[in-house]
Amino acid sequence: MPDSLTPDAAAAPDGADLDKVQTQRARWATRRMTVKSGSTKRRSLLNRHNRKKSSASEKSVGGDGGDGDGHGPFSIGDDNHDDTDADASEDEEDDNNGQRSLYFNMPLPDYMLDEEGNPSTSYARNKIRTAKYTPLSFIPKNIWFQFHNVANIFFLFAIILVIFPIFGSVNPGLNAVPLIVIICLTAIKDAIEDYRRTVTDIELNNAPVHRLMNWNNVNVEVGDVSTWRKIKKATSRFFGGMWYAISSLWSQQAKQKRIERKAKANGQEEEEPRPSVETQRTRMSMRQSITSPFGNRESLHEDIQMTPVPSPSPQGHIKIQEPDKHEQARLAAMQDMKTDIINYRLPTANARFKKDTWKNLVVGDFVRIYNDDELPADVIILSTSDPDGACYVETKNLDGETNLKVRQALRCGRSLKHARDCERSEFVVESEAPQSNLYKFNGAIKWKQNVPGYMDDEPEDMSEGITIDNLLLRGCNLRNTEWILGVVVYTGHDTKIMLNTGETPSKRARIARELNFNVICNFGILFIMCLISALVNGAAWARTDTSKNYFDFGSIGGSPAVTGFITFWAAIINFQNLVPISLYITLEIIRTLQAVFIFSDVEMYYEPIDQPCVPKTWNISDDLGQIEYIFSDKTGTLTQNVMEFKKATINGHPYGEAYTEAQAGMQKRAGIDISAEADRIHAEIAEAKVQSIAGLRKIYDNPYFYDESLTFVAPDFVADLAGESGPRQKEANETFMLALALCHSVIAEKAPGDTPRMLFKAQSPDEEALVATARDMGFTVLGSSGDGIDVNVHGEDRHYPILNTIEFNSTRKRMSSIVKMPDGRIIIFCKGADSVIYSRLKKGEQRELRQETAEHLEMFAREGLRTLCIAMKEITEEEYRSWKKEHDLAASALEDREEKLEAAAEIIEQDFYLLGGTAIEDRLQIGVPDTIELLGQAGIKLWVLTGDKVETAINIGFSCNLLNNDMELIHLKVDEEAGDEVSDDMLIDDLEKLLDQNLATFGISGSDEDLKAAKKNHEPPGPTHGLVIDGFALRWALHDRLKQKFLLLCKQCRSVLCCRVSPAQKAAVVAMVKNGLDVMTLSIGDGANDVAMIQEADVGVGIAGVEGRQAAMSSDYAIGQFRFLQRLVLVHGRWSYRRLAESISNFFYKNIVWVFTLLWFQIYCDFDITYLFEYSYIIMFNLFFTSIPVGVLGVLDQDVSDKVSLAVPELYRIGIERLEWTQKKFWLYMFDGVYQSVMAFYVPYLIFSNSRPVTFNGLSVDDRYRLGAYVAHPAVVTINAYIMINSYRWDWLMLLIIAISDLFVFFWTGVYTSFTSSQSFYKAGAQVYGEASFWACFFIVPVLCLFPRFFTKTMQKVYFPYDVDIIREQVYMGKFDHLKNPNGKEDSTVQSRREGSHGSSKRSSRKSKHMQFASVDEDLRPIYPPSTVTQHTYNGAHSQQGSADTTNMPRYSIENPLHRISTDRPRPSYDRMRASMDRTRASFEASNDFTSAARLSRIESSHSHGRGNSQSHGRGNSHSHSHSGMIRSRLRALSSLSKKSDV
Repeated sequence: MPDSLTPDAAAAPDGADLDKVQTQRARWATRRMTVKSGSTKRRSLLNRHNRKKSSASEKSVGGDGGDGDGHGPFSIGDDNHDDTDADASEDEEDDNNGQRSLYFNMPLPDYMLDEEGNPSTSYARNKIRTAKYTPLSFIPKNIWFQFHNVANIFFLFAIILVIFPIFGSVNPGLNAVPLIVIICLTAIKDAIEDYRRTVTDIELNNAPVHRLMNWNNVNVEVGDVSTWRKIKKATSRFFGGMWYAISSLWSQQAKQKRIERKAKANGQEEEEPRPSVETQRTRMSMRQSITSPFGNRESLHEDIQMTPVPSPSPQGHIKIQEPDKHEQARLAAMQDMKTDIINYRLPTANARFKKDTWKNLVVGDFVRIYNDDELPADVIILSTSDPDGACYVETKNLDGETNLKVRQALRCGRSLKHARDCERSEFVVESEAPQSNLYKFNGAIKWKQNVPGYMDDEPEDMSEGITIDNLLLRGCNLRNTEWILGVVVYTGHDTKIMLNTGETPSKRARIARELNFNVICNFGILFIMCLISALVNGAAWARTDTSKNYFDFGSIGGSPAVTGFITFWAAIINFQNLVPISLYITLEIIRTLQAVFIFSDVEMYYEPIDQPCVPKTWNISDDLGQIEYIFSDKTGTLTQNVMEFKKATINGHPYGEAYTEAQAGMQKRAGIDISAEADRIHAEIAEAKVQSIAGLRKIYDNPYFYDESLTFVAPDFVADLAGESGPRQKEANETFMLALALCHSVIAEKAPGDTPRMLFKAQSPDEEALVATARDMGFTVLGSSGDGIDVNVHGEDRHYPILNTIEFNSTRKRMSSIVKMPDGRIIIFCKGADSVIYSRLKKGEQRELRQETAEHLEMFAREGLRTLCIAMKEITEEEYRSWKKEHDLAASALEDREEKLEAAAEIIEQDFYLLGGTAIEDRLQIGVPDTIELLGQAGIKLWVLTGDKVETAINIGFSCNLLNNDMELIHLKVDEEAGDEVSDDMLIDDLEKLLDQNLATFGISGSDEDLKAAKKNHEPPGPTHGLVIDGFALRWALHDRLKQKFLLLCKQCRSVLCCRVSPAQKAAVVAMVKNGLDVMTLSIGDGANDVAMIQEADVGVGIAGVEGRQAAMSSDYAIGQFRFLQRLVLVHGRWSYRRLAESISNFFYKNIVWVFTLLWFQIYCDFDITYLFEYSYIIMFNLFFTSIPVGVLGVLDQDVSDKVSLAVPELYRIGIERLEWTQKKFWLYMFDGVYQSVMAFYVPYLIFSNSRPVTFNGLSVDDRYRLGAYVAHPAVVTINAYIMINSYRWDWLMLLIIAISDLFVFFWTGVYTSFTSSQSFYKAGAQVYGEASFWACFFIVPVLCLFPRFFTKTMQKVYFPYDVDIIREQVYMGKFDHLKNPNGKEDSTVQSRREGSHGSSKRSSRKSKHMQFASVDEDLRPIYPPSTVTQHTYNGAHSQQGSADTTNMPRYSIENPLHRISTDRPRPSYDRMRASMDRTRASFEASNDFTSAARLSRIESSHSHGRGNSQSHGRGNSHSHSHSGMIRSRLRALSSLSKKSDV
């Protein structure tokens, strides 16, 4: 008995035993690539040798290949090189230039060697570095980055000037202290930021991997270490050794580790090699090769990808010359031989797999990866522990998906098991150059092999294609596979994940970037001041009619010109505070403390994983307050990637109680108090769950069922399963659950432990949810074998042989399993998208059931649930064998194999009977809809960039309030299946027409003028349009020719969803918006596939959670949940931006006041740069007198509380428009400072010059330092009072700091002048404070300085208040007191305001702008067919036992609901959803991307007109069926298929 049905077996007589037939699978790639993306490149790789062979030798090989004892060679594709198009030529040229050739146990050809005989090609090391610095590069690199700041360069120059005494400097060392302090503080901050990345890099680079040792890898040069690397290694060892030695002095643990390191370095702990593992069948060995859907190891049609290189290059049809008998015998031997890369004649040495570190891996190494290990590099799979070559990987670090994916070993390498096999294998791998596409790889493996029985002949050149399905990418995890053996093809930064990541950027805050302009402006002012001083002073010394010529000893320079030159540089030193170095010190301190407060916020602490909000980059907290666009991943970011089975419709009965986020959103828009409603509904669901569990336990006490795992809460389903609604409904429910338990590709395994528990691993989380629900209902999948599935049905173990499995892919949108039932019947179960299943139902049958199921599916989809349809049909054994023969022939095709397999599947996947449908919830993270709503109210636009398919993204869009039923959806797509005949320009032209058409609806054309207007407009778009685009269309939309139009169209849409996008495309979209609109962007994600966009955005936020911490480690802020983003942005971001903007303005202001008082004094001393203030005042001014109040303003000031910030998110819009820090504000503060400097100098000067203070002994004390004291005291008080006026929060700390700063002037003056070391300033404090004129100045100056500011601010707040002023007044009036009590009831005005646009406004019905299409061509139908279809009645056929039924069945639409509650048991969730349906709605739900009864009716009618129209006039229009009669009529056609199995 053969293991599977070959074409010969298919012709076996009826009644042949099919029970133990090996399961056969037809598998397509998860993401089907276009013809242009890979076929020509792979063909050029595989057939490169063919051009070198003669046509005679080419014609000697052909035909089909087999697999029994051996593998047969095949030629692949059409080799018509003369007719290849330009694209193929370009691809081939690229391959020749960037192709990577690796040789294994074979010498490199001469052209790959240099003059010394070493490999001429060098490859990237596998050691990676995401940190910005190394111990050696930190100091020079960090200093280099810091001196990108223009101000630091100026300060360094000023310090150099101070060194020369000629410029009148006092203490050069003291002048250098501020710059040294700021450089050191910034360096320490940068070191701490980079330390965590360095630690992660070290851990990753030193992770263990089993690598083949004692073996010669000819592809790399052994010991190829550059001198620079040797220096770095020696330095690292030196400093590392010092650190370990020092730490071991006090740490016993460090001492023990040091001993272990020494022992390892001395080779004392040489690890024993891990014993080889014999091949064992994995849990799902029923998986077959992607290149072969057969289970028969002797099939003549299996090795499709095996190609002897001298294969023919057919022109059109294959023509094979008739060989002679000798050649025919040799050809037969070739067809029967097993392809194998091992040369068994070679001797073995002492190669062993031993543990090594990731960083030591090089290209061309053999590696063995064990279960649950992470892949250290991009590895081509040669063999696995599964004899069929299958292995399973988890790619959550790459694409964010936690479901398992199947990868296949190369067929020629499956005999490799041990290290000795690797030693004796001889082959060459040719691959494309490293590139970032995660879904594409093209290569070939080539080797020579002797034909059995012809060992003396020349070995045949063999070749096998390598695709992405044979490649494991770095960052993946091996699952459910004991081991795989492979060769490394890409390492380090050449791997796909690293190519998608990019370098870690050095981010600077926007204010910091804009600050450079203001600093340059101050440089200009400083230059003018110094130039004036130089010219005036030089002119003063040039005059001969002044007393200087008689009393001074001459100028410093000796001549007026030189004196003016010296005065210029002296003025720079004197006025240098105009460019305040203390500003940068203060800003670093402010940002650091802001980061500390963000880290310490307990409201953003996620306890389940002990994750606070961790700032990774400390200097961009103010950027959080200016975010206009947020780019979010979906899986793991918005959702938990946890699928839960919530509802089902079986035989027209809706089952399941649930309350989804989408339903809550619908109720909220209807004005319902969702808080109270949610409590009530959840109580109902809890009660229903108790009833369901009790009913299930009563039917069968399932040991694999755990109460907490139940997600399908349906007491009515349990009752029907027990037979309360009759045997037919019970039978329908059992058949439905059996279909879920049999039609899947789930791996079932028992969890270890005393209590039995079944765990399921699936390629799709939806499948896992379906099988888990079947388990909970008593249909437990126990495991799989090579020929079928073991299921426990209510305590009875059954084995169901699976004859074929036609798996799901994104093109087919369905999956089918052909099952042999225990009673001998052959049943096909099919599950898939509703539109796909409906189009394959049997014509004219189950008319009423179809319509009711369509209604239920529409309601499920409106609740944000993901729907599937389940169908079945029975076929005879003869039908199966006939189809099997067609299927095997298609699988053996050399050309267009995928298309032929799909055609074969179409043959059998027809004429189904509908069983029902399922509804699964992709659970959102807690608080996601509310967070998105808040961010939207704040004016922030949220775009979703996901790798998921379009339908999934749209469902999530509804669930999290990104989309609603009132939106028009713009779907941008181009034909991905277009072949080589469609050029890139044609695709771009098609997409441009689509863009122009949609832009016209908004009255714009995408011109430069439109772009300029868009940059100025920061208002959020109206909630009228949403946009969806997939990765293939996005590739062309990002073309330079279309990018601007695409950007402007997206800006007009409230929500944008980019689906099936790669990490590089995510980053490209972020860059397009950031640079195109000049806006602030934030990216948030949780997987390694999000790192690129996180680094590209102005602010990157990583979620540390289920999908690893790669995103969190590469981000600027790491949080535990998406909901914390609202607090991070709307509270801390807004606070930080406002505080920092106000601090910078006040800093410039206070320095203007101080410096310009010095300038006014120069008027009276010929600008000779005489110091007005005693030097200690100059030092203390920016150190103690005024800097601390500004720092407190930047750290602690608060206009409104955090609760009010979240209650009124519109306050954030001032940050989006960037109004807190503007050039207008900067110059107003500067002019205010100039005015106050005039008051601060001239009032004391005029008083002082006339009062002539003297001591008690009559000596005059009216020197410049005493005048400086008169000026300094009121100036400091004025500046601090000004800062207090500009702050919103006058708490005790702020007032205390200001009071201390003011008093410190008196304290310093009194104490410092008490010592003779103050020299000429000795006793000045007592003398000045004893003068009444001083106190007159002290009180008059602040009043004169602050009055204009006080008056202007008062008028603004009273007559022209800002939004925050109004809110602060409402807070003072008690309007927000309810926020202090979380359980309190909101004020009605605030409640209605918070609901915003989601209130219960009346919606006006709109006429559809689209024409109606009766056809079901989903590519031609517009995205918005008219919604009026849902109001029509349907007159169609209904078959009862094959007879015509012309009863006109009404269309039970939303407008004409059929309420089961009056005739059936209560179903709260069903009735609630009925009641919440919108009476008038846009036609989105009738589009191709939304499940609707309207669309399913059109699909159904289009497939039924042929039969239904001819039968629709025989009976009357009566449709008064009773409820039970409806069930009977529906089940009559189904009863013959769903008989109970006799076991």
